[in-house]
Amino acid sequence: MSKRSRIILEGTIVAALSMALSFIPLNIGTGFSVSLGMIPLTLFALRRGTVPGVYAGLIWGLLHFLMGQVYFLTVSQVIIEYIFAFAAAGFSGVFSKKLQTALKTNPSSAWKYVVSGTFFGTLIRYIFHFIAGFIFWGKYAIWGLSPVTYSLVANGISGFLTGLATVIVLLLILNKNKSLFMPKDN
Repeated sequence: MSKRSRIILEGTIVAALSMALSFIPLNIGTGFSVSLGMIPLTLFALRRGTVPGVYAGLIWGLLHFLMGQVYFLTVSQVIIEYIFAFAAAGFSGVFSKKLQTALKTNPSSAWKYVVSGTFFGTLIRYIFHFIAGFIFWGKYAIWGLSPVTYSLVANGISGFLTGLATVIVLLLILNKNKSLFMPKDN
């Protein structure tokens, strides 16, 4: 099997694992949730890079359609929240090369790239959710908040909690088995 085929297969498996983790209910109150699927997706993006990470994120987003997990208001809302947002999560891979270099030359500094990559990918994903939140979901805002404020609060808290959970798990993995962040076919 070619390297490209292995990366595509690995990304597809990661997307399926991310989708499976999405079924674990971690909702906190009204409108807040932790997305555990970010853990394998971010690990994959940091391991393989931005393009494979975006690919796996896109597949994860598309799997929501197959699994009937799409909250549909309009076509543009669905595109923003399930195509753009999930694909954008793969931008964690922007830090892949720096992480790979750190793991080879200065392993004690690798944690910085795991944290940076995680929060970067999570931030970009939740910016898309924020935009969709105030444009499309604003009429459902609670507590008398404006649509923009409510979307910022709901998506900001969800994004922060998702990023925090992902960082904690990935730092534990980094501490126990750094090789999971390093592809063997490079």
